[in-house]
Amino acid sequence: MRSNKLIYALALIFLAGTLVFTGCKKQKAFKSENGQDSADNRTSQSENDNAINDVNQVISDNSSLHGRLGGTQKISDLLGTTICGMTVNTVNIANGEVTLNYNGTTCSNRTRTGSIRLTILSYTSGVRWKNTNAVLQVDYIGYKVTRASDGKSVEFNGTQNVTNLSGGTWFDLFFGQPSLSHQVTGSNLNVTFEDGKTAVYNINRKFTYTLPGGVLTCTGEGVGFSNNRPNLENYGKTRDGDNFTSQVTTPIIWNWTCGWWAPTQGAVDIKVDGKYFDLKVTFAVDASGNIVTVAPNTCAYGFKVEWTLKSKTNKKIFGYS
Repeated sequence: MRSNKLIYALALIFLAGTLVFTGCKKQKAFKSENGQDSADNRTSQSENDNAINDVNQVISDNSSLHGRLGGTQKISDLLGTTICGMTVNTVNIANGEVTLNYNGTTCSNRTRTGSIRLTILSYTSGVRWKNTNAVLQVDYIGYKVTRASDGKSVEFNGTQNVTNLSGGTWFDLFFGQPSLSHQVTGSNLNVTFEDGKTAVYNINRKFTYTLPGGVLTCTGEGVGFSNNRPNLENYGKTRDGDNFTSQVTTPIIWNWTCGWWAPTQGAVDIKVDGKYFDLKVTFAVDASGNIVTVAPNTCAYGFKVEWTLKSKTNKKIFGYS
């Protein structure tokens, strides 16, 4: 009887010690959290979005890839901008392939090097980018973006596919098409940061482009699924090798006025293995973290990430630039 009581008492002591240890571990993780995984996710997504913008602009500018007959007007003319620091190699255009080469020019606080190769699948069989369900293969070849202000960088290597769900192109939005829908998918896209560490992203997003008030606007949704979580814009491994998911809880909107890097609306919920809390990200906040309504020709300061453990909530605010 005494032996059983002793074993029971020791078990209680061990359980209490385990709970204390776990509680201390959670508190330490909570206090040391800095939101870096959310910042990595936003940087990777926004720079990927910018690359897809270049893809759309180049394809829409080229009448043979686009699939329109005749005419010399380009989407660049309609947008009033060209792509800074980039040239297009069209030597293999007969097979539906062009390569975007970036020369290291600094534009809008970003320096870009490397290449992006674009291939319209089944081009030689007559498929053109304007066709419904046309698929564009996008290969990132050492495509590196460095922020001039602080030297932070991301380098992409891997392949994505862009599917033209609706048919039409950016060019067609300016001539009456009400909206344009694309789906961007890619497995095992490697993203290497300035410290040499590499994250792995599986990207699953749907973009809907519209032209309200003559301003090109994009709404991004998550369409991926992993670990019983729907509406994922991406999932994979962080730069530290931890599994993560990023779930879109409010569609992310950006426009041509503020830029792809500065959403005017949106929220995501990021889960990282080993963390005892979610990282809840809200886009379009002011410098104090308050949600702002972005008026025409104005832009928000940045985004806010919050994490909660029991009754305590911490936050960090990141500027877009």
